[in-house]
Amino acid sequence: MRRWFSRMGVRDRLLFAVLTTVAVALVTMTVVFNFLLATSLDADVDQRLQALATDTSRSIRISGGQVSLPRPSGGMQELGSQVWVFVSGKTVTSPSVDQAVSEAARQLDGQAAQFVELPDYEVRLYGIPLYYEGSRIGTIVSALSTSSYNQTKNTTLMGTVTFTAVLLIIVGFAGRWMLNSAFRPVVKMTNNAEAWSSEDLDRRFDMGPPHDELTQLAHTLDGMLDRLAASLRREQRFSAEVSHQLRTPLAKIKAEAELALRRERPPAYYQESLGSVLYSADQMARTVEALLAASHEGSLNRGSADVWQILADVVSSIGVLAEENGVEVRVRPPARNLRVGVDGDIAAQILQPVVENACRFAHSDVLLSATRKGTEVHFVVQDDGPGVTSDERDRIFEPGVRGSAAGNNGGASRGAGLGLPLARRLARAASGDVEVLDGERGARFVVRLPTGR
Repeated sequence: MRRWFSRMGVRDRLLFAVLTTVAVALVTMTVVFNFLLATSLDADVDQRLQALATDTSRSIRISGGQVSLPRPSGGMQELGSQVWVFVSGKTVTSPSVDQAVSEAARQLDGQAAQFVELPDYEVRLYGIPLYYEGSRIGTIVSALSTSSYNQTKNTTLMGTVTFTAVLLIIVGFAGRWMLNSAFRPVVKMTNNAEAWSSEDLDRRFDMGPPHDELTQLAHTLDGMLDRLAASLRREQRFSAEVSHQLRTPLAKIKAEAELALRRERPPAYYQESLGSVLYSADQMARTVEALLAASHEGSLNRGSADVWQILADVVSSIGVLAEENGVEVRVRPPARNLRVGVDGDIAAQILQPVVENACRFAHSDVLLSATRKGTEVHFVVQDDGPGVTSDERDRIFEPGVRGSAAGNNGGASRGAGLGLPLARRLARAASGDVEVLDGERGARFVVRLPTGR
């Protein structure tokens, strides 16, 4: 039974529970009602028998040893009630009834007051002693036909049983309809969830404002899907950013290895190449650590670094890219002891995508400079490329979006549109920002970071 019940669906279990509860309640009410009705009718029969016997005893007249009383006429079925009077063992009066009924009445003569039921004849008897001048001289027996009472009981029982069955059927159909209506949103949600794929990050149940338990569940699940989608997007973005940022050091390692393997070289050259490879590997490790720190969406404005060292590291890291694009990267020396309040690796990871972007779009020249303005250090990246239109100044910081100039520039067309969004996100996590300003020629990017000690 338990295994069968556990295999049922939620709707079937709820319907079963409802029908069982209603059936138990209706059966209990039917039994109690019929019991109370039968008790009430039986009590009414007894009261009528007692009243009939009492009235008969009052109407008896005894004179000169003779007992007289009105003689009833007709049978039990005609009058519904009759009376026997027995005096000194003799029958004074009796109705015209079945012999078995008369015999049962005679047996009550001389007995204490009592009731006798004759189910086969649907008759109930009641006998009481008859007294005269303090002595018992006989017995009065009253009889009442219970056929109408039994008919009432049977009709009521059949009616209540039929009513219970009909009501149970109505409750079953109504309950099924209500449960189907109530679970229709659940079925819809289930079908939608089965149809969605891992690519449907923006699909939601969208059941509207929560107004009951099911819509509240849908609202809660939508919120959970929002959080899962945001988490998945962060993972996808992190993977894309790692891939994007590791391209440059990997390109340097590949270039150094290819040059070293082209022909025999002196040991000093190999040692220098291995040093360059090691530096690129360290740069890759720092890149991954910086991106991992940024992936937690926390604050990055911790630490301190020298601005000149940051510029030197960035120029060194983008050397291969600049050479491939035929671009000269120049650095305008900053003021002495100028520092930023960000770890050097983080600052380099913020500035590097902006410089790489300039190298891809520049015709021949990229200029880097850094100055202090108030509580911030402004890194300026100026190139002599086609520049950025006013309507693209915000859009180019969206992931996957590249400016219109990318279609007219071979080097730029290889970009994935992830560098500038990463730079801005890292800068804002470090309490700074990246923005595009008007320049005399080409594009002019400014990376703002807090000053350090």
